[in-house]
Amino acid sequence: MQNNPNTVPEKTDHFWNDSAAFIAERINGEIPETAVILGSGLGLMAEKTERPVVIPYAEIPHFAQSTATGHKGNLICGMLGGKRVLLMQGRFHYYEGYAMHEVAYPVRVFRCLGVKTLFVSNAAGSVNSAYKAGDMMIIRDHINLLPNPLVGKNIDGMGPRFPDMTHAYDRSLIRLAEKIASEHGIRLHKGVYLANSGPSFETPAEYNFFRIIGADAVGMSTTPEVIAARHCGLRVFGMSVITNEAHEFSDGYMNDGNEVIEAANKAVAVMSFLFAEMIRRLDEA
Repeated sequence: MQNNPNTVPEKTDHFWNDSAAFIAERINGEIPETAVILGSGLGLMAEKTERPVVIPYAEIPHFAQSTATGHKGNLICGMLGGKRVLLMQGRFHYYEGYAMHEVAYPVRVFRCLGVKTLFVSNAAGSVNSAYKAGDMMIIRDHINLLPNPLVGKNIDGMGPRFPDMTHAYDRSLIRLAEKIASEHGIRLHKGVYLANSGPSFETPAEYNFFRIIGADAVGMSTTPEVIAARHCGLRVFGMSVITNEAHEFSDGYMNDGNEVIEAANKAVAVMSFLFAEMIRRLDEA
């Protein structure tokens, strides 16, 4: 692990291709066009895939290891929504001590494999008072307070020096999610996700600041992967599961990481259904 977020090793493209070649061989060259990154407590969704091939991160050349609670550390290839997908059962975080190129590494491997669409999910705390624990929020935009994974020499083979982020989250995919939710009576919010470094939970003053600058939910992940994905041309859909609520200065309340995992687990079934239906109907978007 490297603590300098700007340090990118030489011949990184060789590393990505090594990882991609290993994964392709393990899944017999049956490369999915969709990948899903599952956040804290949401890894149970991977167990809903059919005919899974499970590859521990430890076996994949150059892959980092998940150390966060609720992140099992497996790459799973299986069928979801009638289509073959890759699912990351756990991600890498800046707060674990990884450099930003390591956090974004799997996204670039996916691109080398030929993935076209990336779904990202996370557990997040609400700063919007209308959001309650157990709710789900489509990410329509984000505020990134983490180091940008594109800092340093541009990787020309991946994308341009200055990628546009006006439509970081694909509008057609958002409309498809809203259509499916409406058809099945699923209640969804749509808002702005803010990412900061963690691993400490936010203070009441920080929650208030994030609310003032336009955030609806706050977490410690996702934006580096989305930035890297958009840099290399992948379509992105993002969803936050609201697992805890911002509290002002009140006696007795404390954020609890175990409660975050428990709340995320309760939302797995609904999110799994929504993602599977979206993947099944991607041609509508």
